[in-house]
Amino acid sequence: MTEIREFRIAVPQTDLDDLADRLARARWVESLPGEGWQRGVPVDYLRESAEYWGGGFDWRAHEARLNAFPQFITEVDGLDVHFLHVRAENPDALPLLLVHGWPNTFVEFVDALGHLRDFHVVVPSIPGFGFSGKPTGPFDVARAGRMFAGLMARLGYGRYGVQGGDLGAYIAPEVAKAAPGHVVGVFVNGGLGFPTEEDLPALTEDEREVYWQVREWAGAGVDHHALLRAAPQTFASGWHDSPVALLAWLLQKFQEFTITVDSPEQAIDRDLLLVNATLYWLTGTAGSSSWFMYDTERFAWPEGQGLVPTGVYSGPPAIRRLAERHNDIVHWPAAKPGGHFVALEVPGLFAGEVREFFGKVR
Repeated sequence: MTEIREFRIAVPQTDLDDLADRLARARWVESLPGEGWQRGVPVDYLRESAEYWGGGFDWRAHEARLNAFPQFITEVDGLDVHFLHVRAENPDALPLLLVHGWPNTFVEFVDALGHLRDFHVVVPSIPGFGFSGKPTGPFDVARAGRMFAGLMARLGYGRYGVQGGDLGAYIAPEVAKAAPGHVVGVFVNGGLGFPTEEDLPALTEDEREVYWQVREWAGAGVDHHALLRAAPQTFASGWHDSPVALLAWLLQKFQEFTITVDSPEQAIDRDLLLVNATLYWLTGTAGSSSWFMYDTERFAWPEGQGLVPTGVYSGPPAIRRLAERHNDIVHWPAAKPGGHFVALEVPGLFAGEVREFFGKVR
């Protein structure tokens, strides 16, 4: 099954009407004692967001924007893979595979694409996310990496770069492991070189402070890895049936990931947050997208790979010498603006770093 089929998003109006109806009939919980986000998503904030989603948010306008990007579906390793394929005017441009994170979708890169016109850009939806097929058995980042290497080969790209952040930071190195002779470099948004408890004996005093900072950040908020590893079916039942429950969960996580601001829409356009939520709702992927958590035994920072050069978006709180144990680091700038999802928050700066790194290795 090597056919590449053109794809367009065309959501039935009945599905949008059902979403609006469910939002309008939401049963609102009373606020618990506490200030701000102390107990989770503030009820007033969630209610205002839900009312805008059901009344002011224009899905059709965003659907048209997404459909302006060439989209396709092809079967790889038994699963459909949906992807954007935006070619550069220069036929000799370097192909670039962008791998989104969780709880994101391919929408993570829509604002960055305009800054990456000098690449042939391929943006797949990870299996279990968006319009890609859903894994029906055990699935891991190595298989995802092999699938994406297969996708690039099917598109005729024998030499290309790979980028990933969050879940993508685990998958992108696996693409290089699957096809080291074809990948010129791997660029990740972060995660490499984060110190762990096992590293403590060898850390300097300053590095130990970094360790405690990382531990404090990682331990704050909702431990989604533990939650989804323990009972993904339980929580997915609520997110699949109630758009308010789904929206609350996504806003909770984006609030934790946008570490430089008080609420997520201060860093990421609110409409993009709702495009992301709408895609989860319409495709029923709240549960299937969490395979990375429920198919692992414990959380671990991404390790990377040493087969091809690696670039990292930001330095601290990661420690370069720790990242270099498993990676050939050739691009490690000082800390850069933005939080966890830099392509959404600062797409121009993100694209500039991508361009600088691949300019060194291409």
